[in-house]
Amino acid sequence: MVSLTISPKSRLPACLLLAVLLAACSKQEEPAAPAAAPEGRAAAAPAQPPAPAVAASVQAMGADQLREAATQALRENRMYAPAGDNAMEYYLALRDKLPDDPSVASALTDLMPYTVIATEQAVGREQFEEAQRLVALIEKADPSAPALPRIKQSITAAQQAAAQRTEAEAQRARAEAEARAQADQQRLAQQQAAEAEAARRLAQEQEAARQAAERQQAAQPAAEPAQPAAPAATRPAAQAPAQPAAPPPQRALRPISMPSPRYPPDALRSGASGEVLVEFTVGTDGAVTEARILRANPARVFDREALNAVRRWRFEPVPAPVTTRRTLVFTPGG
Repeated sequence: MVSLTISPKSRLPACLLLAVLLAACSKQEEPAAPAAAPEGRAAAAPAQPPAPAVAASVQAMGADQLREAATQALRENRMYAPAGDNAMEYYLALRDKLPDDPSVASALTDLMPYTVIATEQAVGREQFEEAQRLVALIEKADPSAPALPRIKQSITAAQQAAAQRTEAEAQRARAEAEARAQADQQRLAQQQAAEAEAARRLAQEQEAARQAAERQQAAQPAAEPAQPAAPAATRPAAQAPAQPAAPPPQRALRPISMPSPRYPPDALRSGASGEVLVEFTVGTDGAVTEARILRANPARVFDREALNAVRRWRFEPVPAPVTTRRTLVFTPGG
């Protein structure tokens, strides 16, 4: 810092004294670090904002035009915004042209608190580009303003917090997407397991039905299919056309589906058992076309359920209709 002692005899005009002080300060600052000055300027260049604090169009205006524009901006409450048309920029440009004008310095001093508050509000709204523009105005108005370090630190902290929040939101979105995908995979796996279980049960039921049909077929007497032919052999030849015996099947019946008969509720409650001999005809498509009771023990207890079951039986297609007999056995708990 330069201190000048001026004797009472040599009183300089105020403007001359200010010029002497400025010259002295500039001469003292220049030799302070001759080797570090170029390096400092080179290092500070990348840190400069992309645009100057004062718009080029404002800098190109004349002093009178700047003063009039600044007055109009204050009248319309455009103290620090919008960029390129506000009182701060007009007065900063006017100060560059009239550095000794006390009214310009006073106006900038009055505008400084409003600009600081606006900067802090911009940081709070995370409008970092606007906050940087206002910081440039404050720094140009007073590089040693006490609020500058705090505001710059708050901008940096707010930018970091915003970046961290954005990253946290992205991570949360990824986690939610992964959770949804995992839930979808679990639902798909459960659905596939349920379908596989249903297919397994269906296969077991079909296998059980097939085995039951084979057991019923194996339980029939071997002579039953030939029974209609035995009486016909003893009849006279004249009666043979009237009631012909069932022709022997050209092909053995192969069952496809032979559901078991329903046990009558009354017989089930009373514990009754019995058997029914049914004669039925299988058409060429394998469906039962006719069925009738030949013998039932006890009578009229299991007849209806036996006929209903036989009519639902299905066999493999045959070249010609086949008539045969089956005995259906009803046993409680069987």
